[in-house]
Amino acid sequence: MEHRTVVIIGSGPAGLTAAVYCARADLAPLVLEGAQPGGQLTITTEIENFPGFPEGISGSRLTEEIRRQAVRFGAECRFETVMDVNLLVRPFRLSTDQSRYTADALIIATGASARSLGLESEIRFRGAGVSACATCDGFFFKGLDVAVVGGGDTALEEAIFLTRFATKVTVIHRRDELRASKIMQERAKRNPKIEFLWNSVIEEVCGTEENGIRRLTHVRIRNVQTGETGTLHVSGLFIAIGHTPNTRLFGGQLDLDDQGYIRTIGKSSRTSVDGVFACGDVQDSVYRQAVTAAGSGCMAAIDAERWLSEFLDR
Repeated sequence: MEHRTVVIIGSGPAGLTAAVYCARADLAPLVLEGAQPGGQLTITTEIENFPGFPEGISGSRLTEEIRRQAVRFGAECRFETVMDVNLLVRPFRLSTDQSRYTADALIIATGASARSLGLESEIRFRGAGVSACATCDGFFFKGLDVAVVGGGDTALEEAIFLTRFATKVTVIHRRDELRASKIMQERAKRNPKIEFLWNSVIEEVCGTEENGIRRLTHVRIRNVQTGETGTLHVSGLFIAIGHTPNTRLFGGQLDLDDQGYIRTIGKSSRTSVDGVFACGDVQDSVYRQAVTAAGSGCMAAIDAERWLSEFLDR
């Protein structure tokens, strides 16, 4: 069983930024990258709102650059998936699909997964018209028609935001009434660019493919009451049916909120277990941006460094 001073679970912008700061503090952090190295950013084709890249940068390239920076300062990254953790003992114990570790401090940056429609065609056009983040990708749909799937506050927030760019936004909801708060419903219904498609679900996401480049052109819709099908021509489809924080490993060991996100204490990254810190989307249900994840990764590293200086002096 290998012992490390700091282990970081997750390799998105939060985990890798934490690795940069921990490495610069001479803590020689170990990053366990998981099944999807780079996190959700790796399925984002172009990022134009991360500071320092005026021409934009792909998600995979951005995470690779942060990884290189972390390794340069002494971090070690391993393509291993954590299968089990024990936060009730000291040092903490972790088992991966390949090894076992102990750690004095643990930084959790496992992120959150956007819920999907479960369609194979949805996966095929992800990053080619299908998105789970209007703030990230709305800019690419200036003057185009788009659709948003969902009926909660998040869906309506996405729809309202998209009206800044899109010509028309169609909200597709499987029921005949929204789950969103009254104020959000009123705002959306007052917006002349937003239309609603009630009692409807998406059967298939369709588009073209030329020279290996896919482009969404329309979706096939089915009315859940009548069974009738139809076609909605859109250039963008935003799935807004919620996110699931990747906290399965920590149930019963860390304090989680009602949605399953890790609760952090005050304005820090500290969790309910001393020596365990959380950053990025696994503890942020509000912003979910690469830049905010990176910032919280910095916070977690600084918190861990300060905690370790006290812990190791005991």
